Amino acid sequence: VIIMAPASLILLGATVILQVDLLPDKKFLLLPPVNFTIKAINLAQVLLRWEPNTDQEQRNVQLGYHVKINAPQEEDYETRNTESRRITILHKGFSASVQTVPWSDRSLQPSSWVSAELRAPPGSPGTSIVNLTCTTNTKANNYTHLRPYQVSLHCTWLVGKDAPEDTQYFLYYRYGSWTEECQEYSKDTLQRNIACWFPRTFINSKGRDLLAVYVNGSSEEAVIKPFDELFALHAIGNDEQKPWTTWFLIAVMATICFILLIFSLICRRCHLWTKVFPPVPAPKSNIKEFFVTINYEKTGSNETETEVISYAEEAGSETLEDSVF
Repeated sequence: VIIMAPASLILLGATVILQVDLLPDKKFLLLPPVNFTIKAINLAQVLLRWEPNTDQEQRNVQLGYHVKINAPQEEDYETRNTESRRITILHKGFSASVQTVPWSDRSLQPSSWVSAELRAPPGSPGTSIVNLTCTTNTKANNYTHLRPYQVSLHCTWLVGKDAPEDTQYFLYYRYGSWTEECQEYSKDTLQRNIACWFPRTFINSKGRDLLAVYVNGSSEEAVIKPFDELFALHAIGNDEQKPWTTWFLIAVMATICFILLIFSLICRRCHLWTKVFPPVPAPKSNIKEFFVTINYEKTGSNETETEVISYAEEAGSETLEDSVF
């Protein structure tokens, strides 16, 4: 009995621990992340960052995060990382929320939401540009093999309806990690920039990244509100026909024509057409065609009527003549 008592106590303790571990998960609460921030890190690009809650109870549960973009356009997704980069327009501001979720055990309830916001940039209403349009033009670049195609960019816009006369606009574009400011502008009658031209860019004509275009402005009379827009390259798709493609098509067509000419001459010389496609004989007709000829003859004073009837078969058959006096 004395020996069995410690063993019983150990077994009882293990049972209690096991029962505690098997308690319903409803008492296991997920806590929201902390230190959630949103920061603009580039043109039309933000960084969302948060940290796990240090008060979160440690259990054998894999945790993830549910991110919901509230503005400027609704979007939601899940991730196991504690930061996320998003490409989006920013002139309307940006706001998002995040919560802790179970990554594998969906029986657990997610945490409450925490939110953060990136306010819209300041500026007077009606001063930002309107009707921004951009086009790219791709042509062959014969000077380098690293970038065989040269991509130019041309953007136009209209002045804001409430922009002062001394307003001046400035355009920037970002493609991937490269950002460039425009150096060649076209102006209106008030010498305000209304178009931009990049003869050479770092845009990859075969790439899939979005093209971000950002236009801000300055004036002594008002704060000019900036404007940004995202463009898909295929949607602004003005490519010149590549020279090597043209020459390739010409060479292919010339080769096909030459082969056909040689084949035609061989067939004509060796009578291949009649051997391959012999003529089909016409069916022989058993019906004879007859032609009737009536001749009238008059001799002297006595009128003698002579009727000559000729029956002629097809070519190659006998000719019969009957005379009636």
